[in-house]
Amino acid sequence: MDFRDYQTDGFFDELFEDTGKPRPSAAPLIDRITGLPEGDLLRRQAAAEAALLQMGITFTVYGAAEGTEKIFPFDLVPRIVEAKDWDLIDRGLRQRIHALNLFVDDIYNDQKIIKDGVIPAEMILSAQSLRPQCHGLKPPKGIWIHVTGTDLVRDGDGKFYVLEDNLRCPSGVSYVLENREVLKRTFPGVFKAMRVRPVYDYAHRLLDTLTNLDPNPGTSSVVVLTPGVYNSAYFEHSFLAQQMGVELVEGKDLVVFDDYVHMRTTKGFERVDVIYRRIDDDFMDPKAFRKDSMLGVPGLMDVYRKGKVALANAPGTGIADDKAVYAYVPRIIKYYLKEEIILPNVPTHICAEPDALKFVLENLDKLVVKAVNLSGGYGMLIGPHATAAERAAFAQKIKADPRNYIAQPTLKLSRVPVIVDSHFEGRHVDLRPYILYGKDIYVMPGGLTRVALKKGSLVVNSSQGGGSKDTWVLGE
Repeated sequence: MDFRDYQTDGFFDELFEDTGKPRPSAAPLIDRITGLPEGDLLRRQAAAEAALLQMGITFTVYGAAEGTEKIFPFDLVPRIVEAKDWDLIDRGLRQRIHALNLFVDDIYNDQKIIKDGVIPAEMILSAQSLRPQCHGLKPPKGIWIHVTGTDLVRDGDGKFYVLEDNLRCPSGVSYVLENREVLKRTFPGVFKAMRVRPVYDYAHRLLDTLTNLDPNPGTSSVVVLTPGVYNSAYFEHSFLAQQMGVELVEGKDLVVFDDYVHMRTTKGFERVDVIYRRIDDDFMDPKAFRKDSMLGVPGLMDVYRKGKVALANAPGTGIADDKAVYAYVPRIIKYYLKEEIILPNVPTHICAEPDALKFVLENLDKLVVKAVNLSGGYGMLIGPHATAAERAAFAQKIKADPRNYIAQPTLKLSRVPVIVDSHFEGRHVDLRPYILYGKDIYVMPGGLTRVALKKGSLVVNSSQGGGSKDTWVLGE
């Protein structure tokens, strides 16, 4: 296989400057691929898929007629990020997470940003993700957002933009680690020659981030709290627990007594100091949130409020990834840090604002409209790809509940070559780097490149037919 017939089609391509002209940073990889014997790349792709299947790398699609458990599609051609681009991303994400952490702390305590008129009070008070149960909380070390997955896109101008923030229970990092293991075995020589930055130490850094929160210094007892085997990211929960060498538990395995959380074991109860929870706020504690939850730990919030256990991420962080609040992040950074935003947002129209609502309804054929509290590609209208009837039906939803929607221009998402049958075609991608906030802020050099495997599609989510690629961040 070679790239002689590969077309960039006028899009920004991560590996090619133009049709037939590789970017200098990608040239060693392109040369290696084109130098393989006929059929060898396809054999390597098949071997990679077999390895991932053997590893059990799956996700769950609820309600799928052909079954819920899916193998996460993977394409062998990696995405390359040059050092200068990564420097900007690294600085921009550090700035963003620092400011958003201050924002969440302020919202649940003094609310200065509202009193100073930077964000309308109604925008916060009407947010579905606001948790009144968290008012007055003081998390360990003042950190609310310990693990973040921030979605980035590169537009046709070659610049990176933040598409959205995921600050509750971001998933996908296990695919990053497993994809890397496969690629290192597939292209060992070129991987080393291109000085790709490592990601293997993520689990160690995550454990350090969690133990840093221990309210009872000493030998920290850390657990990963999962909703159970039917959760879409259960593979990742078990994978990270195994990689960190800590227990994977469900709510039924934990109990609160004597003002501490304890884990049931074959030897009796053992105290738990830090919980990396992969369960949504609403199901975490039936005494504090949803009373019908069978997944949580009764009394957990009382113990947390007393400082006897640490939670990562802290409850209530969803207020900062509400897609309407997202539009105010440039102001949030300016307010708390007195700095201009480094990584810009995608321009966003907030339908709760009358002028913006009017503009959106008049331009649905040009915009992408999103429900502010949904993810995974659900609750979305891609105007240019929708029919007139679909746009009309969506307009009624927006009019009925403007606060629940934002709109953004349709971006010319960058593309990367993917293997299609026995040739290469360009497919659109985004990038989700993972950020840890412990003693300092660490940005994993790479992240999950999600790829829209359907030709022409802009939706990269796995639940909507997307796949993944390894992300190679090059050294200086």
